[in-house]
Amino acid sequence: MAQCVQSVQEFIQDSFVPLVAALCSEEAERLTRKNNLGFSELVKPFCRLTSEVHMRDPNNQLHVIKNLKIAVNNIITHSPQPGGIRKLLNDVVSVSQPAEGLVTNVITAGDYDLNISDRSVKASVPWYNNWKDTLMELNTSTFYSATTPWFESYRESFLQSMPASDHEFLNHYVACMLVVSSGEPEPVEQFLKLSQEQHRIQHSSEYVYPKWFIPNTLKYYVLLHDVSAGEEQRADSVYEEMKQRYGTQGCYLLKINSRGSNRGADEQIPDPWSQYLQKNSIQNQESYDDGPYTVISNKNADHLISDGLDNDIQVDGLSNNFKAHPLQLDHLSDTSSSFDGTDYIKTTSSLHESKKTSSGTPHGACLTLTDHDRIRQFIQEFTFRGLLPHIEKTIRQLNDQLISRKGLSRSLFSATKKWFSGSKVPEKSINELKNTSGLLYPPEAPELQIRKMADLCFLVQHYELAYSCYHTAKKDFLNDQAMLYAAGALEMAAVSAFLQPGAPRPYPAHYMDTAIQTYRDICKNMVLAERCVLLSAEILKSQSKYSDAAALLIRLTSEDSDLRSALLLEQAAHCFINMKSPMVRKFAFHMILAGHRYSKAGQKKHALRCYCQAMQVYKGKGWSLAEDHINFTIGRQSFTLRQLDNAVSAFRHILINDSKQPAAQQGTFLREYLYVYKNVTQLSPDGPLPQLPLPYINNSATRVFFGHDRRPAEGEKQAATHISLDQEYDCESSHQWKELEEQVVAVVNKGIIPSNFQPTQYCLNSYSDNSKFPLAVVEEPVTVEVAFRNPLKVPLLLTDLSLLWKFQPKDFNAKHNGATKELACVNNMIGAEVIAEFLINSEETKMARLKLFPHQTGELHILGVVYNLGTIQGTMMLDGIDPSIGLQAGKFVYNGMSVRGRQDLEIQGPRLNNTKEEKTSIKYGPDRRLDPIITEEMPLLEVFFINFPTGLLCGEIRKAYVEFVNVSKCPLTALKVVSKHPEFFTFGGNTAVLTPLSPSASENCSAYKTVVTDSTSVCTALMSSASSVNFGLGTGSQPEVIHVPLPDSVLLPGASIQLPMWLHGPDEEGVHEINFLFYYASIKKHSKMCHRVLRHTAVICTSRSLNVRATVCRSNALEDEGKGDNMLVFVDVENINTSEAGVKEFHIVQVSSNSKHWKLQKAVNLSEDKDYKLASRERGKLCFKAVRCKNSGENYTFADIVFGNEQIISSASPCADFFFRSLSSELKRTHAQSNMFQGAAKQSFDEAVRLIQKCSEVDLNIVVLWKAYVVEDNKQLILEGQHHVLLHTVGKEAFSFPQKQGFKKILGNSDWEDLEQESPEMVLLKFFRPENTSLPTRPTPEQLSNLIKTSLHYPESFNHSFHQKSLCLVPVTLLLSNCSEADVDVIIDLRHKTTSPEALEIHGSFTWLGQTQYKLQLKSQEVYSLQLKACFVRTGVYNLGTHRVFAKLADQVTLFETSQQNSMPALIIISNI
Repeated sequence: MAQCVQSVQEFIQDSFVPLVAALCSEEAERLTRKNNLGFSELVKPFCRLTSEVHMRDPNNQLHVIKNLKIAVNNIITHSPQPGGIRKLLNDVVSVSQPAEGLVTNVITAGDYDLNISDRSVKASVPWYNNWKDTLMELNTSTFYSATTPWFESYRESFLQSMPASDHEFLNHYVACMLVVSSGEPEPVEQFLKLSQEQHRIQHSSEYVYPKWFIPNTLKYYVLLHDVSAGEEQRADSVYEEMKQRYGTQGCYLLKINSRGSNRGADEQIPDPWSQYLQKNSIQNQESYDDGPYTVISNKNADHLISDGLDNDIQVDGLSNNFKAHPLQLDHLSDTSSSFDGTDYIKTTSSLHESKKTSSGTPHGACLTLTDHDRIRQFIQEFTFRGLLPHIEKTIRQLNDQLISRKGLSRSLFSATKKWFSGSKVPEKSINELKNTSGLLYPPEAPELQIRKMADLCFLVQHYELAYSCYHTAKKDFLNDQAMLYAAGALEMAAVSAFLQPGAPRPYPAHYMDTAIQTYRDICKNMVLAERCVLLSAEILKSQSKYSDAAALLIRLTSEDSDLRSALLLEQAAHCFINMKSPMVRKFAFHMILAGHRYSKAGQKKHALRCYCQAMQVYKGKGWSLAEDHINFTIGRQSFTLRQLDNAVSAFRHILINDSKQPAAQQGTFLREYLYVYKNVTQLSPDGPLPQLPLPYINNSATRVFFGHDRRPAEGEKQAATHISLDQEYDCESSHQWKELEEQVVAVVNKGIIPSNFQPTQYCLNSYSDNSKFPLAVVEEPVTVEVAFRNPLKVPLLLTDLSLLWKFQPKDFNAKHNGATKELACVNNMIGAEVIAEFLINSEETKMARLKLFPHQTGELHILGVVYNLGTIQGTMMLDGIDPSIGLQAGKFVYNGMSVRGRQDLEIQGPRLNNTKEEKTSIKYGPDRRLDPIITEEMPLLEVFFINFPTGLLCGEIRKAYVEFVNVSKCPLTALKVVSKHPEFFTFGGNTAVLTPLSPSASENCSAYKTVVTDSTSVCTALMSSASSVNFGLGTGSQPEVIHVPLPDSVLLPGASIQLPMWLHGPDEEGVHEINFLFYYASIKKHSKMCHRVLRHTAVICTSRSLNVRATVCRSNALEDEGKGDNMLVFVDVENINTSEAGVKEFHIVQVSSNSKHWKLQKAVNLSEDKDYKLASRERGKLCFKAVRCKNSGENYTFADIVFGNEQIISSASPCADFFFRSLSSELKRTHAQSNMFQGAAKQSFDEAVRLIQKCSEVDLNIVVLWKAYVVEDNKQLILEGQHHVLLHTVGKEAFSFPQKQGFKKILGNSDWEDLEQESPEMVLLKFFRPENTSLPTRPTPEQLSNLIKTSLHYPESFNHSFHQKSLCLVPVTLLLSNCSEADVDVIIDLRHKTTSPEALEIHGSFTWLGQTQYKLQLKSQEVYSLQLKACFVRTGVYNLGTHRVFAKLADQVTLFETSQQNSMPALIIISNI
């Protein structure tokens, strides 16, 4: 139970006090009425004695009475009606509320000592920590109240309002005060009349109420004297007469009203009456509201005090109408169901009004402090001299009767009792007794005399004697089966045993249990059972037996009284939380039960308080259904009490938590919320829009898009993909776009990226960089995508959905940047799109795209969304809740009720983690995606692709068209396109218009520019030259950034232009995503936005076509016209197409070379039909002779060897474009690799080594042009394409497609294509050691062998007659060619013999004649001829390549052997004639 202000001993003593009746004359009542008080009210604050009182017990032992209190009440001749008592108790509880100012949703249960230890609750229990936190929070809460004053008020009123019954005497009057005014004509005569009236009330059968303790009731005569108006001498003389008549012990002169009613306003006299009268002003006001009752006295003086008698009472002489009672109800409303605890409720406003009225009336206006002392002295004198002697005398008399019984046997005693008491007839009790075995004792029965003595002893705190008497009476009653009497004796015996000083015996709780069970089950008297429970629970609580107390309180809850059940359940809950190991869950559960019963009893405030207290325990523990129920009830109760904000908050909590309720229940919650919310908004229709809880908004998922929506494709026209909200964010792709933009900006700004450069971001999301204010363009929409989620199982309908924004207009072109212009009508500056209806189905996440249209430059701040939240009409069924209870739950199901509100978009920026301070604390950066700056007008480009393919063969050339459209009102310029794959496309170079189309090219829609060739030029090359500058590849240029050739470099507003675009299929098969970034700017310079970009991602699927490999090696032949500088080029072409694309065969139509130093001269092994066809998986080999071309500076020499009748101009667009782009990409790739391996050590190369290496380098590039015949839809199409092979080193094989390191080393070239078709798992099995990255200090043998080229000239066969001459001498010419750019010293050594047995066996042996070693010096590029003679002694086949050639640079010391020719045998046949 909750803590009480009084101790349990004080509570019980104050609950059972001697009752004194007061009977006043009309004049005496008038004197007290001057103070707005009746006589009983006047003396009430002074009824507790301030000193100890002594009396003697029957054994003549002195007994001390401490803190004695008496009760003085007016006489009421009718017992209070049950309905009136219920009404009184209801009002007492209603008016007693927690102190104002406490937070309503914080537990105010009490300041408990919550001792939690691991010994009492195992720490391993998963919920232990949660409960511990909760309990500690309760213990330390500043709003924790220790008391429940409403329960104490109820308990006090309940005990005081209990009607007197015949089976006990505690509520019977012991004495009667007769009060007469000294101002009456005949005071003594008036005393006589009052005495007679009292005698008539007590002894006449006309009155059964009130009850009197003994027939000889003490009468105490009080003369009331008005000091300010009466004659003191007359009062004294009357008092003297009274003393002679009634004795000094039986009368008293009380002087009051020492001051007139017109006292000074500045005097402050204490008002001890207000604390008593405020408690009871409610029921008195109610009593007098219904009609003009005639009330003379009030028995329940402690808590049933009226403000006074009605002025309408007219009684002559004595006030003798005792039929009315303050608790009596109007006959119209006194029905059996009017006050059953469920339907009755009094409004809070009337309660407060009545409280105000009572507290505003001054009491004791004519009394001084001296008068207060006089009244206190009067009560003390009455108690000392009158009441206690009378009680002492009565106890002695009753005790004598008991002593006379003790010596008799039971049988004799029974006979005596029967004779003494007369016939005792069992009969059913009229009011209390409901059991058939109950007896009704006559007043003079001995058992009742024992009980009477026990009650008297109990009232004067003689608990030991009282217990003895109760115990004796209990046995007699049980023997007689008088269960009502026995229960009463058991009850008081238990209380007496507890109150005995020194606690000689333990508290007999089983006595109380038996009494409660008897009252409730046998006697059917719940009032007496309730009194037992209230007393026993307090006693058990004082002994820390909280568990027993809680069980006792819960046992008495029943359906007959909701108010009683609510109060007892609440106290039981407090018992659970006061236990040594607090049971918080039981506390919360029983608070819920109490709140429910409070609600049924009409105590809405208390119900709300109970639910709020329980919520503190259930909140955050994962018990969502319990939370929903509590919040729902709190919402309803708050709404009933017109606490609309609390109601909205409670319903909001139901909706925002992930509810596990079924759909019907959720629908009810939502409708209740909407209904409550509607009432709130109606109270303040002009107030700010409040926040709505539904639907959820995922703030971080909010995306902002700047610009118009992408146009759909129209026929052959395909719009640029650009960027839209439909695309998923890709971090890698975003980084690529940023790099492309940085590249083009650097080119535009001469290689430097401006410091204020801000990458263009059209779509902002949680992954983008939102630290800077984004830029939007005036007259272009700003689209905000808001992620709504409906957590409920019922659909939500949002209507009139739009964005909430704030705008500050600014002119960014003004001299003082940022100067704000205040414009008259802000609404015209921003246009907002409104979505009429937006339906979110149950548990659905749905995106809403809302647009704003800025018409003015400035700063825009998007604050949130505003909408009407509602439900769909007729889709939700009623959930079984009666619409008449509480809110009309079904009222708005069919009306589609909706409420208007808002939700803010508040996006938290990324967590900062740069500095030490940021790392050690939690700080977040700004996220400004919702705060765009609206800049001035900018051009807007749209790009369309016409006939753009989706599939190509590797290396295929296809012609398409690009249309550029300026859809803005500003001209655009500086149009450029940048891509990571510039080799994929071209707009044509500056020579694109120089070469006319041939008729056949037009006929076949060829992408190339061709001319008809002469048939005689089949084997020889056709020359042309071109510069890379013509194709946008000048020195220092970025090959990825391509200028789009617009006429006059400007595209006017509304204008459009179509440009041809050639595409080149990537060399690797598969799906390729190729990004284009179109860059353009405005003619006018803008302060905020310098340029704009447009993105396009082309997806091309390529399939296999040809695989081209090429090798270059030096020719052995040294011819005069080429100064001996010629090479052989071997080209290996294989058709690796798998016929998936329907390709029948490939035709090699032309092979072209382009280089600054070399050119193809002719084809060596061309077949006569001059037609190269390759079917699937066929391979062809071509051999060409290459010669050094004349120095042409920076221009590239193009040589075309044509295998058909049309020459493709390889130095024109698009052939040269793709060659140069391919060359540029290859150079960039090899440059990156060389930087990776060489780095700074490149500078450490010895010049000699560099020259030697240069000898083996060749800068020759081969272009293989082909046609493919494809059958598609029964039509034959001709596809064209080209492959590039870049030859860098003599003897090293080059490929037309990029190689992967490691594969060729293991498999060799011929298996490469087969490997490509293998599963990817094979790649995981290939391990290789990376090449040593350290720089060589000397050239490799392969490089050295190319320093000097040697060639032997001799007859292939030689006839000699060995019969005539035994020695055969053959002249041999050795040609030496210096391939380097420097002078070279050469040593020719002819002494070398072949030592390998295989060579001897095959080739035999011969001898060189003459000088065997020559030392020569060859100038740069010089060819030297040396005449030698070989001597043979017999016929055979001989290898003349036995000589060794050593060379060194002229200024170097080290010799290097050139040994390449040794691997190529120079065979001669010697024949005999």
